[in-house]
Amino acid sequence: MTVKIGFIVGSLRTASYNKKVAEKFAELLPADFEAVFLEIGNLPLYNEDLDVDGKVPVEWQAFRDQAAALDGFFFFTPEYNRSVPAALKNALDVGSRPYGASIWGGKPALVVSVSPGAISGFGANHHLRQSLVFLDMPTLQQPEAYIGGINNLIDDNGDIAEGTVNFFRTIISKYVDFYNKLKG
Repeated sequence: MTVKIGFIVGSLRTASYNKKVAEKFAELLPADFEAVFLEIGNLPLYNEDLDVDGKVPVEWQAFRDQAAALDGFFFFTPEYNRSVPAALKNALDVGSRPYGASIWGGKPALVVSVSPGAISGFGANHHLRQSLVFLDMPTLQQPEAYIGGINNLIDDNGDIAEGTVNFFRTIISKYVDFYNKLKG
């Protein structure tokens, strides 16, 4: 059986470093794990007034249906003003509602923060983890995945430095072990 992992990239920028890192993670997954990229840039902002029969935006419902069918999640986030981008937080909110119908509960998560800065998206990484605790998503604790100075780790061809790719392999291996322990 193939384990389907939702990949959610918080940066909407076409040439996003987070997107490049997510694509590399997808390539490195073991054969029995499959990356499923979820679109979050098209989700209208969450508004409870719209979360009633006949008003639910089709984008919300499509996202909820797709995410509900997945086994776990990898979140890739830049840091905006010491927190996560609004699009990523909105996706969490859309998936957690209506009350009692969250699609997130019990699904193992991984948080990767990617930044050109030296502190590697530390604030965003930890803000995201706070939300995941509330959403009942067990999250891999070690190794922590802070990818700082990313602009110095990617060459002109878009290739990521081999030492960094090896770190990605370690993270993935630990997540697979974590996932298998949780899901038995």
